[in-house]
Amino acid sequence: MHKLSRAEARRIAVRAQLLDAARPDNLLDMVHGLTLLQADPTAAVAPSAHLVSWSRIGSGYSPADLTDALAGRQLLELRGMIRPAEDIALYRAEMAAWPGTGKLVRWQEQIRDWVRANDACRRDVLARLDADGPLTIRELPDTCAVPWRSSGWNNNRNLDRLLDLMVQRGEVALAGRRRGDRLWDLAERVYPDDPVVPLEEALRRRDERELTSLGLVRGRSAQVEPFVGEPAVVEGVRGRWRVDPAQLDQPFEGRVALLSPLDRLVFDRKRMTGLFGFDYQLEMYKPASKRRWGYWALPILAGDELVGKVDATADRKAGVLRVDAIHEDVALDEAAVTAEIKELADWLGLEPVGSIAT
Repeated sequence: MHKLSRAEARRIAVRAQLLDAARPDNLLDMVHGLTLLQADPTAAVAPSAHLVSWSRIGSGYSPADLTDALAGRQLLELRGMIRPAEDIALYRAEMAAWPGTGKLVRWQEQIRDWVRANDACRRDVLARLDADGPLTIRELPDTCAVPWRSSGWNNNRNLDRLLDLMVQRGEVALAGRRRGDRLWDLAERVYPDDPVVPLEEALRRRDERELTSLGLVRGRSAQVEPFVGEPAVVEGVRGRWRVDPAQLDQPFEGRVALLSPLDRLVFDRKRMTGLFGFDYQLEMYKPASKRRWGYWALPILAGDELVGKVDATADRKAGVLRVDAIHEDVALDEAAVTAEIKELADWLGLEPVGSIAT
């Protein structure tokens, strides 16, 4: 049982997420190390996938790098996550076993039955894609006999739900975008023709990749036993953890970085609070009057600590990065934070204005 101080645990987490001083050389190496980029379109500053990439690689990163990697299918988007193409083989066995192995729970039975009830529509979609794909959702036939029912915004969005379930079944895949619209095609024409990894081995390798990318995870997060990594406890943080032994007793050199609100270092708010003691939440869904830090406030990482937030908005029409506030949780190096904001503005091709030191 490894006994880690919170500082040690934080440094492991930061280093595993490629946010220490040793920056990755290029986008593909970075995505392989992180295992994924979240494909969220919110662009108050920049889309999260680009912001995450810039925070690791620096101003040498260009959004065109991601566009080209997706077009060349070195990276693929699977259910909202951009992943290395070679990792898709770790999901194909799970797709083949959809909606799950063993005794199904009620929700699994419900979605299975809904797909079965709309099998004719599913076959219509496959036939249309086979003949004319890739296609947008507007170009696909909605011949569902049983509409999708929910209490939320998915109500009656039959093709949206059917396509998502067909992705889970390994039948269709996201093939790209046309003027912002998703393009769908047969999975066999999108995914690499790599051997499918058997399910249990695939789950274990996914656990290993997850642990490597995060450095340490809560013990219950693993999908198969025996769990990957080695057991650990973190001083002052409840629960048992699994730590990547390759990250133990390694030197650490930190830096200042501005993070996307969806960055994996902060995405798990419970983990973030336990390790970093950082008070933060994404406030874009709150009324403006109830926001403490801003619509898309960027957490500030300094070394192994989260020290504040930058409330910034990219006003591309005006050509400025508008900085409305720098919220200081603990004493921070104002010059270093200001320099990073200016680096961000320069990367965006904007002029920084507002609450920023000159």
